[in-house]
Amino acid sequence: MTLAKKARHGNILSINAKVARNINRAIILNSIRERQPISRAKISELTKLNKSTVSSIVASLIAEDLIIEEPDHNRGVGRNPINLRVKRGKHYVGAIYFDSTKTELAVIDMDGTIISSTEIKTEMGNPSGFVSLCIEKLNAMRGQFHPHHFRGIGVTVAGIVDAAQSKVVYAPNLGWQDLDLGQVVRQHAPNIEMVTVENDAKASALAELLLGTHRVNPNNVVFLSVGAGIGAGIVVDNHILSGGSHAAGEFGHMTIVEGGEQCTCGNQGCWEVYASDRATIRRYAAGKNLHQDQSANISLANIIEFAKHGDTVAREALTKSAQYIGLGIANIIRSFDPEVIIIGGTITQAWNVIYPEIMETVNKRGFFGKQRNTAILPTSLTANPPLLGAAALSIRKIFTDYRIAL
Repeated sequence: MTLAKKARHGNILSINAKVARNINRAIILNSIRERQPISRAKISELTKLNKSTVSSIVASLIAEDLIIEEPDHNRGVGRNPINLRVKRGKHYVGAIYFDSTKTELAVIDMDGTIISSTEIKTEMGNPSGFVSLCIEKLNAMRGQFHPHHFRGIGVTVAGIVDAAQSKVVYAPNLGWQDLDLGQVVRQHAPNIEMVTVENDAKASALAELLLGTHRVNPNNVVFLSVGAGIGAGIVVDNHILSGGSHAAGEFGHMTIVEGGEQCTCGNQGCWEVYASDRATIRRYAAGKNLHQDQSANISLANIIEFAKHGDTVAREALTKSAQYIGLGIANIIRSFDPEVIIIGGTITQAWNVIYPEIMETVNKRGFFGKQRNTAILPTSLTANPPLLGAAALSIRKIFTDYRIAL
């Protein structure tokens, strides 16, 4: 069946009624998510859909337990209008974030609220067995609440991911290569309809746009994830770039110091060697003349706390990393000319320390000597972005599910 007819110039002249209704359904559901609480009349005004269409679709969304009605008690005299909200406590998604040292698990409501979470040590040798353990723990957490199953399970990985095939192409810190992770998850969670796998930085960009509070224009945004490594989610015209080999955004391995220090990837002078969490910890340990066993249990969060309490070596380690972060950001600005760059990671907890250093470097190297308005912001997400990114993979599908049946 043809969904739509097009004129010779490509514009749509007509569209299948079922398709139109399902598209309108997604528009209305997202309007409620983004602007709740909101009335039917306001939805009609914002979407330009007629009131009868809005009322009909809202009725079906209520019947599906996706939204609820509530009176607007903020009005004065007279009848209180009825507002609409996304229903909480009914539709949960599972989220898994695989990192090199720890794996984070969470049960998350479809509005992005974390209901329950935990973390376990990552086991790299047996992916199937470890995934089975993760699913078991997720189900145990979910079992404490009412939903009888997850609407979906989203998985993020610190590595190169073919999201279309749900495959991990290469995750060196996990020891995974050409792993059909989506299939492994489905084997251990056969009743889950939606299983989605994505790179951690790309999913973080999605989470920021879907669940964050910055309300940035999704036309030209870079989400920079700074952790054990460095990666980025590049958003252009509301689409996250993947690349021909699914490696778009792997900025952590661009060379910023020719002939510099050795990187785990085999090259020298990579950005993450100088600006990652591991680089900051190594820099602090060197400044304190700590032996390897003394620095083994020091985290970036510890260093940030030390800096807050007047430790000059800790502050210098953070500012030096910030300078290198700024250097890499300058290269990103010259390459992609983004309107906004959002930084995620533990280091943003020291924003008042790192932001001036980042901007000083960016202003010197990124703008060709001209005044620019690229905003550089810390993430607005209230939990670890890759974990919320895993949830966002499923949440996005719930809110854009046209459910076209032909």
